[in-house]
Amino acid sequence: MPTTPHRPRLAVAAAAAAVLSCLATPTTATAASGVAPASDCALPGRTGWTDEGHDTDRTLFQPSTGTRRVLTLFVDFPDAPDTDSTQPYAAHLAPAADWLGTASHGRVRLDVSVLPRWIRMPAASDSYGFARGLTFEAHEKYVRDAIAAADPYADFSRYDMVYVVPTKAATAISFSPTYIHDPATPGVTADGTRLKWAVTFGQDMWHWGFKVAAHETGHTFGLPDLYAFTGAPHRYVGGWDVMGDIAGHAPQFLGWHSWKLGWTRDRQVACLAGPGRRTVTLTPVERPGGTKIAVVRTGETAAYVAESRQGQGVLVYKVDSAVRTGEGPVRVMNDHAAYAPGETFADPEAGVRIDVLSGNAVRIVRAR
Repeated sequence: MPTTPHRPRLAVAAAAAAVLSCLATPTTATAASGVAPASDCALPGRTGWTDEGHDTDRTLFQPSTGTRRVLTLFVDFPDAPDTDSTQPYAAHLAPAADWLGTASHGRVRLDVSVLPRWIRMPAASDSYGFARGLTFEAHEKYVRDAIAAADPYADFSRYDMVYVVPTKAATAISFSPTYIHDPATPGVTADGTRLKWAVTFGQDMWHWGFKVAAHETGHTFGLPDLYAFTGAPHRYVGGWDVMGDIAGHAPQFLGWHSWKLGWTRDRQVACLAGPGRRTVTLTPVERPGGTKIAVVRTGETAAYVAESRQGQGVLVYKVDSAVRTGEGPVRVMNDHAAYAPGETFADPEAGVRIDVLSGNAVRIVRAR
């Protein structure tokens, strides 16, 4: 979860703030009126922050393709000195880089370097205010202190982002928020470089495992939280996306997120933007190549998406790019279960029907 700025984020365009290969499988159109290029099913962001829109603000969020250079720092505190080697900490998070490479089908690569020593922070661990509701200012101070303390030992001009990992003894550093810079402020600098993105890990990394790094790094790419900030936390998407339940039964990135991040190409998206019907053969999102998602656009900021999950059936979910992070911008249908062959999803009010013909084929229909 990115820490939020101290002023409304709807003014982003002016002064934004923040912490926080393959050819498509041919599709068959049985009624051409609604068949459209993939871009016609891309939704505009409407929240001014992390959301499901395709117009991600790259003055705020880092590129989600190519090689991203990461430096991992290990920090301890006057009240919580280190008690062991940094090696187990590095080993715990190391699988995240390969996992993201696989999830992106090689479209993003985390080049992670490790500074293999403990860096002493200048203040006590309980002075940084780590709790839900952590302010942007307090979080930025933590990042600034860590970078300043590590500056004698590292050249920060070589890196795009920083991971800050605290000793287990620092129980006050309880959770793992993401820092995203505020372009309207001086920010954090070192070695002539502005450090715009950081993940500051907490004690919860030992609960969630290495995928917490994938989740938090996803925020630096512009992805919202899919778990609920209030009430039952995983009522929207369950464990189908790592931006929801990190430790869920099948956390991948949803096909929609893969498209938003540029990992799935437009030619791998089957779009129905108006009345009509279309039969689509899908390749499971876990595998490279093929058509990844079938999208039925239902409004300016809303669409239904169908994707195949390997060995599990077809997942159907609603996307609304006007819904804020933590409030359900994605909602999985069918009580979070994939649809089996012969089953149908229908939204009569929107005039949408999705017939599951097999584990990897659907017929999408928009009546109006």
